[in-house]
Amino acid sequence: MNLQLTGHHLEITPAIRGYVTSKLERITRHFDQVIDVNVIMSVEKLQQRIEANVHLPGNDIFCESIDADMYAAIDGLVDKLDRQILRHKEKMVSQRYDGAGRQRVVE
Repeated sequence: MNLQLTGHHLEITPAIRGYVTSKLERITRHFDQVIDVNVIMSVEKLQQRIEANVHLPGNDIFCESIDADMYAAIDGLVDKLDRQILRHKEKMVSQRYDGAGRQRVVE
């Protein structure tokens, strides 16, 4: 997994970088085929915004979270990404097993 962190009006400290990488390991634990993750962190007045674009085979997932605290925004983002990646994984598995190799019986 390639991780690219970008700060907009924000300096990315080693503590924030470590926190983001440790949280994003949860995503790779559920789905190991993650190619790229682009994370953009920005500060606008009292809003801390974090956006992530995850590149998967056959799909791109975008998610954003806004909070007053950057660490809370990171936690919210990872929760949203986790749900979206699990949904993507379930769709892939259901498409694989719902193919032409299986016959449905209508009663």
